[in-house]
Amino acid sequence: MAPTDEELTAFRTPKRIYCYKVMSFKLKNAGATYQRDMQRIFNDILHKNVECYVDDLVVKSKKQEDHLYDLRKVFEPGIKIEQAKIDAILRMPKPQNIHDLKSLQGKLAYLRRFIPNLAGRCQPFSRLMKKDVPFKWDEAYDKAFKSIKSYLMKPPVLVAPIHGRPLILYVAAQERSVGILLAHKNDERKENALYYLSRTMIPNELKYSPIQKAHLCNLEVEALFPISQYSSGLKG
Repeated sequence: MAPTDEELTAFRTPKRIYCYKVMSFKLKNAGATYQRDMQRIFNDILHKNVECYVDDLVVKSKKQEDHLYDLRKVFEPGIKIEQAKIDAILRMPKPQNIHDLKSLQGKLAYLRRFIPNLAGRCQPFSRLMKKDVPFKWDEAYDKAFKSIKSYLMKPPVLVAPIHGRPLILYVAAQERSVGILLAHKNDERKENALYYLSRTMIPNELKYSPIQKAHLCNLEVEALFPISQYSSGLKG
């Protein structure tokens, strides 16, 4: 939503008034806007081997043997971070108060599937989020902030899983966080990322030995990771 239009979507609840910050399908022109974006994304193959209607997509092929190739052309571009989301973070000055820090973390939460061990990268900020802790930005926080910005200069492109291709699952226990990566190899035998996920450890988990933390990773995979939506019909 354009910031100037957000208030036009306001609705009342028993506690307060809210408005949409992103487009909702309930809005009258949402379907037309979505359709325009789909046509822009698939412009080079639209009406040739692809037809789209709002969020429905049909891939068609003249020959059966060409269908897998046509499907690959649709999925090949992968999933990219919207450049506007990246620019919003890259343009941010260092946080001056807790409100700025919460704003940064909110923007990063939207990108969490694209950033390896995001929880670990943001972990230094957690100390500033504690109650009654004075907000004082020091070198450690600045280093973490710059590290995140540096990574977003060249963010990864996530790929779609290919039916029948084995999935590769990596888990890693950092000092204060748990990180997970789901990947598979492409036709050139190069690994491509499908999904990143991470979380910070709670105080009791920080006391674990390295072996216990490694075991924690294995226990957390199913709870943390939406792997079922990727593994259904795929070889694991």
